[in-house]
Amino acid sequence: MKRLLTLLMALAMTASLAACGGTGSSGDTADSGNSGTTAEGGETAGSSGVEDGVLTIAMECAYAPYNWSQSDDSNGAVPISNVPGTYANGYDVMIAKQICEANGWKLEVVQSDWDSLVPGVQTGTFDAVIAGQSMTAERSEQVDFAGPYYYASIVCVTKTDSPYANAAGISDLSGGTCTAQIATIWYDSCLPQIEGAQVQTAAETAPAMLMALETDAVDFICTDMPTAMGAVAAYPDMKILDFTDSDDNFEVDEGEINIGISVMKGNTELKEAIDSVLSTMTADDFNTLMNEAIAIQPLPPWRNCSSWHPPLPSSGRTPACPTICPASAIP
Repeated sequence: MKRLLTLLMALAMTASLAACGGTGSSGDTADSGNSGTTAEGGETAGSSGVEDGVLTIAMECAYAPYNWSQSDDSNGAVPISNVPGTYANGYDVMIAKQICEANGWKLEVVQSDWDSLVPGVQTGTFDAVIAGQSMTAERSEQVDFAGPYYYASIVCVTKTDSPYANAAGISDLSGGTCTAQIATIWYDSCLPQIEGAQVQTAAETAPAMLMALETDAVDFICTDMPTAMGAVAAYPDMKILDFTDSDDNFEVDEGEINIGISVMKGNTELKEAIDSVLSTMTADDFNTLMNEAIAIQPLPPWRNCSSWHPPLPSSGRTPACPTICPASAIP
C-alpha cells in the first residue's frame, strides 16, 4: 500500500511539473531543434537544406549548352528524378557535380519550367537553381545568389546569309524582326534597345527561340554568348553578332551578364558552401567547362542524318530534314 501511495504521489508531482512548464517548455524544446523560421515549402530558413546529404537542384533541362536532357547517362549525365528514364547534362550539371563532390553531397536534378524556378526555390521545393540565371536586381529581391559561376556577354545570332549578317552594332539591326526567350534580360531589356526593331512574341524556351531563327520566323535573336556558341555548333548556317568591342552595344549592368546559383532568401549556409567551391575557380576554368559542354551537347535530329547535306533554303530545311531525308537515314 505504501508503495502504491508513493507511486501515486510521484505521478502527481510529475503531472504538476509538466503543467508548470506549459507551452513555454514545449516552445523551448521546439526552438532547440529548429534554429530558424519555416518557409512555405517546409524548409527551415537559415539551414542549408542539405542535412540529408542530397543537394536538390532544378533546371529546365532544355537550355543547351547550360543544360539539356538525354536518353542515357553518357558523358557523365545524371538522372532527372521527376522524369524517369531521362538524364540531365550540360555546363550546369558539371558545375553542380563539382559543388557536390567538394561538400560530400549527393546530387539530385529536377526538371522545371523556367517560370517555376524562382518560386520553387522560394518555397523550398528544391535547394537551389543552377540553370543559367542572370543575377539581376529583380531576381535578387526574391532569392539569394551564389557565384557568379559564369560571365556571359550579350550577343545576337542571325543567319549567315541574312541582310543583318554584317551588322557592326545594334543600330544596324534596325527594322529587323527578332525575339528572345521569355522572362530574360535578352527579351525584356536588350531587344527594346534596338531602335526600329520589330520585336515578336517571346519564345517559351531556348530551343523554340533557335527554331524561330532557323525557320526564318525572325531575322535575328538575342541571347548570351554560351547559348550562341551552342547554337552555331548545332546550326552551321547561324552566325554570332558580338558587339562587345563596339560603342554601339547593349547597355547592361554587371548583374545582368553574371550567371549565378539561386538559393532561398536568407540561406547563407548553403550560399557560402556553394561559394566556397566557386571561389576556387577562375574565369578560364568556367570557360573550359563551357567548351566541354558545347562539345558534347546533342545535335538537332537532322544533324544526325547519315545523308546530311549542306544547308537548304529555309523553307525546306529544319524543322525538317526528316521530311527531306528518308526516316531510315536518321539513326
